[in-house]
Amino acid sequence: MLTLITNADIHAPESRGRGQVLLAGERIQAVAEEIDIRGAEVEVLDAEGQMLLPGFVDVLTHPCGGGGEGGFGNRTGEISAAQFIRAGVTTPVGALGTDSIGRSLEVLYGNVMGLRDQGLAACMYTGAYRVPVPTLTGDIARDLVLIEPVIGVGELAISDHRSAQPTIEELRRVAADTRLGGTLKGTGGTVLVHVGDGESRLAPLRDALARSDLPVHSFYPTHVNRSQALMAEAVDYAKQGGYADITVSTTPELVAAGDIPGLQALLDMQAGGAPADRLTLSSDAGGSLPVYVDGELQGLTAAEPGALLEVLQQAMHEVPTAVTAVISALTCNPAAALGLADRGRIGPGRRADLMLLDPESGRPRKVFCGGRALLSE
Repeated sequence: MLTLITNADIHAPESRGRGQVLLAGERIQAVAEEIDIRGAEVEVLDAEGQMLLPGFVDVLTHPCGGGGEGGFGNRTGEISAAQFIRAGVTTPVGALGTDSIGRSLEVLYGNVMGLRDQGLAACMYTGAYRVPVPTLTGDIARDLVLIEPVIGVGELAISDHRSAQPTIEELRRVAADTRLGGTLKGTGGTVLVHVGDGESRLAPLRDALARSDLPVHSFYPTHVNRSQALMAEAVDYAKQGGYADITVSTTPELVAAGDIPGLQALLDMQAGGAPADRLTLSSDAGGSLPVYVDGELQGLTAAEPGALLEVLQQAMHEVPTAVTAVISALTCNPAAALGLADRGRIGPGRRADLMLLDPESGRPRKVFCGGRALLSE
């Protein structure tokens, strides 16, 4: 079955104006101003007045829930496939976080495979905050090579009182093993690094990269909008060839404590000289948003995947000139950061992971993943 999308305002993620996109099975077959194809096997979808975007690649999610700080009663719930789909996320990447005891990699794997059964192109990280890194097979590289949805390690924690306080040699070895696994697998191979509010900020990553043969992008720091000081270091990191991830889920309490809201952080980092193609946005969906005062947990809420759409909606209404940068930070940039070369863009041969967005409401009208319609309104 072929699907021809007509009259769409294509953002690939760069704006291409009105055009047509032909889907054949799981892939995009053609993109052009006009595609001449007819027949009983062609389903024509008129997208008049709608934006056509790549599906979002959300590099940090917690589909089996997160939290646990402050006791089992503070754990957050699972994230359903429907929540990701309604937010336009076609590639959620699952991770453990603080708690790799009450929730295990086996549980995460089960959730990720469940998301796949419901049509999403879900992936996962092996590991957690802790070092030595917990794995499914007993070895980081083996996890990447032998377990299909595993594409890296994450979220390993630094500069945080909840981290395992990894040494520079431990960080270097984790990155080397992850890179080996990604090289053998032919995709992935990145260490997603949770960066806390400790004063060392990105120094452990800089020290681990120094006097090593590892490329800068071996480490992929997230939560870099936690403070102005951390964001400034992340700008320098991006200038050197690394990727930096901005967490869009926040609370008024976290903003008051120093967090920079997602869209503002993206614009400020670009203004500071960070290359636009090295910045990404993620939701931390399912993760807890804890509030600490003097090291004591005062409360928490749960992040949701819809926070990604909210940032795009904000850009569309408040800073239209930033729309392409925001879409890129939600699609092609995170795909490149994780070595997922077949998604994040609209073009021939790419996965047919797409979203038709109503520009007035900013809500998805249709979501395709691998050519399969998962949402239709």
